[in-house]
Amino acid sequence: MDSSSSSAAADGPSAEESLAVFWHEGMLAHDAGRGVFDSGRDPGFLDVLDQHPENADRVRNMLSILRRGPIAPFLSWHSGCPAHASELLSFHTPEYIDELVQANATGAKKLCEGTFLNPGSWGAALLAAGTTLSAARHILDGHGKIAYALVRPPGHHAQPDRADGYCFLNNAGLAVQLALDSGCAKVAVVDVDVHYGNGTAEGFYRTDNVLTISLHMNHGSWGPSHPRSGLADEIGEGRGLGYNLNIPLPNGSGDAGYEYAMNQLVVPAIDKFQPQLLVFVIGQDSSACLTMDGYRRIGKIMRSMANRHSDGKILIVQEGGYHITYSAYCLHATLEGVLNLEAPLLDDPIAYYPEDEKYTMKVVDVMKRCWKESIPFLKDI
Repeated sequence: MDSSSSSAAADGPSAEESLAVFWHEGMLAHDAGRGVFDSGRDPGFLDVLDQHPENADRVRNMLSILRRGPIAPFLSWHSGCPAHASELLSFHTPEYIDELVQANATGAKKLCEGTFLNPGSWGAALLAAGTTLSAARHILDGHGKIAYALVRPPGHHAQPDRADGYCFLNNAGLAVQLALDSGCAKVAVVDVDVHYGNGTAEGFYRTDNVLTISLHMNHGSWGPSHPRSGLADEIGEGRGLGYNLNIPLPNGSGDAGYEYAMNQLVVPAIDKFQPQLLVFVIGQDSSACLTMDGYRRIGKIMRSMANRHSDGKILIVQEGGYHITYSAYCLHATLEGVLNLEAPLLDDPIAYYPEDEKYTMKVVDVMKRCWKESIPFLKDI
């Protein structure tokens, strides 16, 4: 390894160990179009329209920073492949998959606000799902302990029976179900995208062998395709009561606020649940609240929990992140944290956001009291 790279911490990876990145160029074929922000609409009086936020350039930069940035010596590269229809049915309904196949056959369709299936989209979605499953198998088959699925289109808003929020297939949800089918008794999902991982939550809302935890901006529902709001009182149903944990954070939470929420809420919940696999769902759209250092700290916390409970096994799945350059930097920092490197490998080109961590800490403390009172397995956290 190049001597200029920061050495790993004592309980981090050795020089021979690497983080496995799963990727396929075919995912760049998805083009959600242009318009006013994500609407696809041209009002007729603007000379320049936005690329859809979920565009290929954001992932090209993530790809290039991992290949050519200072973290490169710590990574190994693996090719993904398309998912099969039978694999999709482990999470999604047959009727919904048929809807997507028919939409693809017609050439283009708006599935919900901001979510467009265009020529090339379905193939990219199948690759995103299959590439995530390949990353999961890498861990489940014992080939490595840390794998990252660099995928698009994203997936965590896709529910079993509908598209939502730029998402067609729930990549993380499919991987969780694969882990369960492969013999994992308990899987925990920690989602730090700035938006509620509602699709993943919906898929496991009534089961107690998957703990879904979502830290997100307190944004509420954005329409019929997003029926759950991500509020703290959505805690699961039936056998799953208490196993869906939402942590809606106020705007301006910042690095300190997120770290406090991780340590006061996420860590105790994972410690009680004791999963055999951690699925870390990352979206750098939360860079509206976090700097690179915040992402790095979260990555380190996730690694520490994996070392305690899942023999160091973490599956990382890419979701949002729409700042073309800064998202790539924040991804780099997140993976540095997961690798438990001693010192940052990159300087932060922005590195400042106004924070109101004291208010966030009060909100977190209230949520912790509510969890103790309403969720049986967390009564003594």
